[in-house]
Amino acid sequence: MTDQPRQLKLGAILEGVGADHATWRQPDVAGDASIDIDWYIENARAAEAAKFDLVFIVDSPFITPDTAPHFLNRLEPLTLLSAIAVSTAKIGVVGTLTTSYWEPYNVARQFGSLDHISKGRAGWNVVTTGLEGAARNYGREEHFDHAVRYARAHEFVEVVKGLWDSYEDDAFPRDKANGIFLDKRKQHRLDHKGEHFSVAGPLALSRSRQGQPVIFQAGDSSEGRNLGALIAEATFASAEDFETGRAYYQDLKARAAALGRDPELIKVMPGLSPTIAETDEEAQAIAAAARDGLDVKKLLVQLGRAFNYHDFTQYDLDSPFPDLTGVTLNSYKGQAERIIRLSARDRLTLRQAAYRFGVFRSDFVGSPETIANEIERWFVGRAADGFILRVTRSKDFALFRERVVPILQQRGLFRHEYEHDTLRGHLGLPAPENRYARDHNLLQAVAAE
Repeated sequence: MTDQPRQLKLGAILEGVGADHATWRQPDVAGDASIDIDWYIENARAAEAAKFDLVFIVDSPFITPDTAPHFLNRLEPLTLLSAIAVSTAKIGVVGTLTTSYWEPYNVARQFGSLDHISKGRAGWNVVTTGLEGAARNYGREEHFDHAVRYARAHEFVEVVKGLWDSYEDDAFPRDKANGIFLDKRKQHRLDHKGEHFSVAGPLALSRSRQGQPVIFQAGDSSEGRNLGALIAEATFASAEDFETGRAYYQDLKARAAALGRDPELIKVMPGLSPTIAETDEEAQAIAAAARDGLDVKKLLVQLGRAFNYHDFTQYDLDSPFPDLTGVTLNSYKGQAERIIRLSARDRLTLRQAAYRFGVFRSDFVGSPETIANEIERWFVGRAADGFILRVTRSKDFALFRERVVPILQQRGLFRHEYEHDTLRGHLGLPAPENRYARDHNLLQAVAAE
């Protein structure tokens, strides 16, 4: 599959009332969008009509009173995605679940079920949970240490994938005449005993049409990138400009290649939040007005999230970015380290850092053609294999679908029609062979020699 020409991948993050503190106030944004299943289904169907690869639901298990509106009141991802799955036919359905506060058997069963419900369109975004406050929602006094979280995540994913292989693909003959429902030789216990988990198995669920759900991952620290290189088939990258995006792309794929993986089988998909208008000048004016309308106090809250909601209001806004020695980096470590590093490099004041890192920054501002040009530049320049579009305002989403996507299609960068029925098919990823069937076939081949 890697011999096929590269084709742009597009996903949509459905964010209801918005992951910032301003969007929900717009007149065309329904105040209950984040808990309105009809809103999600409508936008998922719109994404499918535009031939997007997937829709994506983010999640985190901890909030504060100052958390952004969408995160304060939203539907649980797997329940939501099951409703989307039966309301669509082709588009992938991807959701976030943490490896820090779930159990592998539950996650294997939930995503395996979603994969069957969607007929092979499910994907799991593997996260380790950044916010330390989540620990107290799951019976722990302290959050797992950053390094432990990633070691645990690696083992967690391997256990889940092992459980997904509990049955070989032909394990169920369903022979009514002879009363044979299961070929018992093709059911397999996992019997995993590791540093973090002990799981016997088997999982009471067969494999889906795509073999296993697609593994997504997002992590920018060194540990996060190592995990992505080990397990990911697609990553949600954070890149504020082309050079940052290309550096991440090259680094992640080099790490994967060093592990013996085909780097083309990891799709790098940065977030995308474009400002689109008829002309570049109009789009720039819209972006400037939106920036001028931002509340710096809200930006400080969002900036603090990377540091476990550290209170930045205690510092002088126009003094240099504060010395955070002693402040925990056991939350979103890669993001926090990047903020500290770039603030020092560029000699930012706290106010400047708030405006730079407290809001999703986008270089994608302009006319539909300008936006398409920039997407093409990132794609051809190997800064991205695709993008995840942030969806909140319906009119903005419509502009992208109706004005930008056709340009990408005309240039041969993006599909006109779906060629596959599974998420793996959309992304150009092979279906993993069942490990037990593979081992059996290898033994037969050796015996034949």
